[in-house]
Amino acid sequence: MKYIFVTGGVMSGLGKGITTASIGRLLKNRGYGVTAVKIDPYLNIDAGTMNPAQHGEVFVLKDGGEVDLDLGNYERFLDINLSSDHNITTGRVYQAVIEKERRGDYLGATVQIIPHITNQIKDCIRKAANNPLEDGAIADMCLVEVGGTVGDIESMPFLEAVRQMHGEVAPDEMILVHVTLVPVDTMGDHKTKPTQHSVKALRELGLHPDIIVGRSDIVMDPGTKRKISEFCDVSQRAVISAATACDIYEVPMELEKEGLADVVADLLNLEKREADNEWYRVVSKEYTNRVTIAIVSKYGIEDVYISIKEALKHAGRKLSTEVRIKWIDAETYETHDLADVDGILVPGGFGIRGIEGKLAAIKYARENKIPYLGLCLGFQTAVIEFCRDVLGWTDSVSEEWGDGRHVIAILPEQEDVHDLGGTMRLGDCEIDISPKSRIYDLYGSKKIIERHRHRYEVNPEYIDEIEKAGLKFTGRCGNRMEVCEIENGSFFLATQFHPEFKSTPTRPSPPYVGFVEACLENSRAKK
Repeated sequence: MKYIFVTGGVMSGLGKGITTASIGRLLKNRGYGVTAVKIDPYLNIDAGTMNPAQHGEVFVLKDGGEVDLDLGNYERFLDINLSSDHNITTGRVYQAVIEKERRGDYLGATVQIIPHITNQIKDCIRKAANNPLEDGAIADMCLVEVGGTVGDIESMPFLEAVRQMHGEVAPDEMILVHVTLVPVDTMGDHKTKPTQHSVKALRELGLHPDIIVGRSDIVMDPGTKRKISEFCDVSQRAVISAATACDIYEVPMELEKEGLADVVADLLNLEKREADNEWYRVVSKEYTNRVTIAIVSKYGIEDVYISIKEALKHAGRKLSTEVRIKWIDAETYETHDLADVDGILVPGGFGIRGIEGKLAAIKYARENKIPYLGLCLGFQTAVIEFCRDVLGWTDSVSEEWGDGRHVIAILPEQEDVHDLGGTMRLGDCEIDISPKSRIYDLYGSKKIIERHRHRYEVNPEYIDEIEKAGLKFTGRCGNRMEVCEIENGSFFLATQFHPEFKSTPTRPSPPYVGFVEACLENSRAKK
């Protein structure tokens, strides 16, 4: 097993996750088996209880792990399915060590950061690295992104564990990539001082970067690379320029041009292989059409919906259609804000805030036969809107919101749950699809597996009456409703599951492909 550790300096949000995923893509294009680990230094056990407006999207893995959004990028870039083991947090590490201490595993030793915490970190990394890939094989190499910024007190135990691992493996079995900011001044010159100080902080911890990736708005010139090389004691060819790209899927191509793959191959003593460029052809497919889709949101931050954005992009690429997103604030928009869009999407979420706006948007889509895609909460609100307006049950609500006719009720197994973390219905579930339905046409299968994240479901008491009125449940997991459709001549589809979590550039999600295709047809019909 070979390891590539990725650290960050100067400031957070530089794009370590995309850099990590892009390095993995370069290696995968050369036929190497690649896996990835994200280290998050926060004390939370996982990302499940974190405010999405502060932390971004909670990504859900196949085993139900609620993790950082960077793992979503790893899965999309590398075409792999990861598990909860691949997200290591301070909370998980300390919880494991304390549990061992309580069992007496340390035989009475004084439990300390070194060696007990650092050993646990190394064990977690090695365990995740050696988890089999989809084909049952063990990866050739593992990318490990260390969250936070060098110098943060929270990251210290993890960086110490990295330092220890460096001394435990052969020289060609581990490298360190440091991502840092190279800002541009008002004269258009790159400034290297932040990088110099960042590398100095790294060295004080006993670590030395093998590769420096300089993030900047524009490409670094050779003089800037030479200066960084001289001051940071890194080969000039190992100073890589990572200029801001228009699309995250362009980043691997730009790093390819910078020769990063060859530098990694030399440092890890890898066989030099020609790159398979098929993935690049897929992600750079030209657009010949354009649609505008309204996402009726309540959080107001695009990173909350990153998997949805990417799934729309994947579907658009397949159909050679550029998808433009019009963000609609569920609490403040006016009906005329929806008049110029080709489709309407209502995403997942929690709480009652913004619900009336989402219901109004669904009604507008249904009555005007505008393509509609509902996801999780968007599925539940589609059922509620139908019950209120078509069946005349004006008091229809979700049990989550309070009193009324609970056409959406809490899952039976959730009734006595008090802890919020990791207790929802999470991860993969098998779903039975009704033949002669739109969802069957999209998947072409009577059984599918998709990922979930919810506590509430369609109340079984009302299913028969709802279906008689025209809203058909065409996907089910046992007695649990998973998909609803309306056969009114337009695309009206909603899913309890989150199809975006399994969408990749090479395997776009079927509901998203169908939705974008319907939006394209709607756009053409208006001309």
